[in-house]
Parts: sequence; C-alpha cells; structure tokens
Amino acid sequence: MSYSIIKLDAIDSTNDFLKDLGRSRMLDNFTVVCATRQTKGKGQMGAKWESESGKNITVSILIKNLITNIADIYVVNIAIALSIIAVLEQFKIDNLAIKWPNDIMAGSKKIGGILIENSIKADKNIESVVGIGLNVNQVIFYDLVKATSMALILGHEVNLDIIIAKIVTEIQFNYNNIVAHKEYDLWLLYHKNLFKINVPIAFENTRKQQFMGIIQGVTKTGKLQVLDDNDAIKLFGIKEIKMLF
Repeated sequence: MSYSIIKLDAIDSTNDFLKDLGRSRMLDNFTVVCATRQTKGKGQMGAKWESESGKNITVSILIKNLITNIADIYVVNIAIALSIIAVLEQFKIDNLAIKWPNDIMAGSKKIGGILIENSIKADKNIESVVGIGLNVNQVIFYDLVKATSMALILGHEVNLDIIIAKIVTEIQFNYNNIVAHKEYDLWLLYHKNLFKINVPIAFENTRKQQFMGIIQGVTKTGKLQVLDDNDAIKLFGIKEIKMLF
C-alpha cells in the first residue's frame, strides 16, 4: 500500500498537527507526519516525550477504516507495537519487549514509545492518530538513565527515512491481518513479546503501596492482568499500577 508523507522542520506535536489537518481536509489512510524537532511531544497520559532534534523518529500516522467497535480498540496498540518490534528485529536488536501499555524496551531500557489518540466518526468508524517516538541516533540522555537508542546498541547511526518507511510497511501488514480477522495471531505474538510476563516483579499502586505480582497477560480491552501473592488475578488500567524494575 502507498502512503503520503508530510515532513516538518519543527512542530509542537505531530499528533496535534495531524488531527488539526484532518479537521480541515480529507486525508488518505496512512498519512504520515514527521518532524525534525517536536517542542511539545506527548507521551501516555500527558507525559512529555523528550527527543534531541534531528536524531530520532517523531512521527504520527493516520489509521482509518480498521475497526468500528470501541471494544476492539486495543488491537490497534498491539498492531503498532508489533510493527516497531519487527523493524527493530530487522536491525538485529536483541532482547526486545513491549512494556504495557505503550513502551518498547531493549533489555531493561526504553527505546521507544507509542501514543494513540482515537476519535469516533459519524459513520461509527474509529480513526486513530498513532504517535511514535523511537530513539535512533541520540546517544546522550542526561537524566534518563533507563533510555537507550539504536545507535547506542548498534554502534553506528541509522537512516531515519528508511526506518520510517519500514515502520509504515509493517503497520500496513498488520492492518491487513486485522482486516482479514487474524487478530488471534497478533494477540499471541503480543503476549510472546510482553515485558516481564510470567516473571515475579514488584509493582506500586496509586496509593504508593508496593506488592509482588506476576503479569499474566493483557485483556482485550487493554487491562493488565496481574497474579498477586494471594493467587488472585487483578486487572489494572493505565496509570493504576507501575512496575518497579
């Protein structure tokens, strides 16, 4: 599938730019907006995404006509995360994992993140603006001790345009799998790549209480399933629990 790409020098947020553009004109599916520098890049639940100018990928992609049921929305997250994993694997980066809900890990360090913003249209179709931040050629992260990049792992810089093209191609591949009702295969692969699944790990809840638990998986609606020390499986939404590692 083809796609159109809009390249910007500096913008506050590629997600916001793409959403605003979609309000003023009809955009093709898989329209891509990328920026050399983002001044107000966003992470999950309003967190700020820091990125050195010209070194990393800050891109937003429009996905249309994929799902009509809001209950199925988390499969979009799965498709995007698996697409990024597939591209990084092509560059022989090892120990990759998806840290619930939207972080891409290389070993114990974060190499990328995803922010998906959804809107329901008049025809009941759901449009998703997919923001992707991927650390590519940045090698100094200052206070971000748990961050890494492709260049740090590989020992050399990588062409950003090539990576963007590969990511879009993988997203289109997974898009077609969902349209073909192959979500089950995606879910299996997602859980295979889920960070710390089936491993005892410390957590902290919203009351700052710490406890041990074992990740069992993620539900269809995106809730994290954790087996606690009472052998009970509890469900947690975004920002209701934090992994301590």
